[in-house]
Amino acid sequence: MKTYIALLRGINVSGQKKIPMVELRELLTNSGLENVQTYIQSGNVIFRSLEQDIQKLELKIHEAIKMHFGFEVPILIKTPEGLQKVFDDCPFPEEKKTNSYFTLLYTIPDKDLVKEAAKLSYPNEEFVIMNNCIYFYCSTGYGKAKYSNNFFERKLKTTSTARNYKTMLKLLELSSNAS
Repeated sequence: MKTYIALLRGINVSGQKKIPMVELRELLTNSGLENVQTYIQSGNVIFRSLEQDIQKLELKIHEAIKMHFGFEVPILIKTPEGLQKVFDDCPFPEEKKTNSYFTLLYTIPDKDLVKEAAKLSYPNEEFVIMNNCIYFYCSTGYGKAKYSNNFFERKLKTTSTARNYKTMLKLLELSSNAS
């Protein structure tokens, strides 16, 4: 039995794609996942499964949500080790890292698109694009940033979901306790 972290993109944002966490936990438990936990309302799920194929697990969760709630939700699953590596690979010094966002990419973007995006800059905002994550720091706060999850999705032609430093830490803690 292995522990996984599922990141759901775009739920419970501005009244869109509403998914109550109690209902989601019940749905995923009834779908065969074990020890299902959620963290905050933004689509963070820790669970255990005998299934080793992450793509099969992503499809299972995607289909369960589509059938039950009636809408599509992109699902990204990481192992605790994979999420820890993303966290540890943050290129920012600690004082910036603690105020950073981790935009996890569902697919590795085309190198030419990454080069084009890397040419852009806005005052008070920094980002570094790695294979499976964009590390983003904004000294004035994410709410005022020009760069956003949607911005990076458009520029890189990939699906992504962002989590802040505190959420990343909590997911790592919860997933280590679930093992």
